[in-house]
Amino acid sequence: MEHIDHQYPFTAIVGQSRMKLALILNVVNPKLGGVLIRGEKGTAKSTTVRALSGLVPELNVVNLPVSATEDRVVGALDIEHAIKKGEKKFEPGLLAAAHGHILYVDEINLLDDHIVDVLLDAAAMGVNTVEREGISYSHPSRFLLVGTMNPEEGDLRPQLLDRFALSVEIGGERNVQERTLVIRRRLEYERDPASFAARYETEQKRALNQILQARERLDHIPISNDMLELAAKIGIALEVEGHRSDITLIKTAVALAAWQGKETVSLDHMQEAAHLVLPHRMRRQPFEDTGGIEQRLQTILTSVGWVPS
Repeated sequence: MEHIDHQYPFTAIVGQSRMKLALILNVVNPKLGGVLIRGEKGTAKSTTVRALSGLVPELNVVNLPVSATEDRVVGALDIEHAIKKGEKKFEPGLLAAAHGHILYVDEINLLDDHIVDVLLDAAAMGVNTVEREGISYSHPSRFLLVGTMNPEEGDLRPQLLDRFALSVEIGGERNVQERTLVIRRRLEYERDPASFAARYETEQKRALNQILQARERLDHIPISNDMLELAAKIGIALEVEGHRSDITLIKTAVALAAWQGKETVSLDHMQEAAHLVLPHRMRRQPFEDTGGIEQRLQTILTSVGWVPS
């Protein structure tokens, strides 16, 4: 596990607002279903994930390397011990270590598909079950799954993409002032991490307090029939298989309302949630970039009754 003193502060990260929001919403509602972050190298993906654990004291980061074996991930049963002693002996894996924390997989697109399936199943069920030679062992495994990847190195199968609750695509800053600020802050942090972190202590506490209040508010936010019908209409218009995207859209909108301190879910919450929940579930057209997907999504949202404010 990682939990280093004087980590780069979450609130000091410049830009990348949608990535930061996606992570925060999963902390507000740990049952949401994880985040997939896609973007070119050097865009603060890893820094942001690790900074999240510095923002929320209860969270550590458990790294899952792409070379990890199945036994290293799920744990191993000692069959010989079970036969000789008549009792189960379980060697915990990364899924056990990640319980209650962040399970972070960099370059998740390079991970074996079977291992990705195991991760997503555990994330969805909150339980990890290991079966060997007719012997099984289960333990709680509830974690925030965060996968990062560079799309240029290959993508995930559509079936796996659908299992991630939220997905964001990020790039380097194109604004000169913002890009300059990224450089300045990073150099200041490397020069004196403790002093740099101290400067953001108030902002960090404010953000944490907002997260804690959002968690308390989460189960008290009603969902109107209009919002449910809108989610259903969007799912039908997108021609997505199953109902996972519809349900995730509602849960994300509720978490967003809670994060913003609102008492009800609005159309604007549904709109913002849609841009986190739906793009990675939409089939890309040949040579279509992120902007094209966003434009198609906006057209669909408008067609089902959402009117930009």
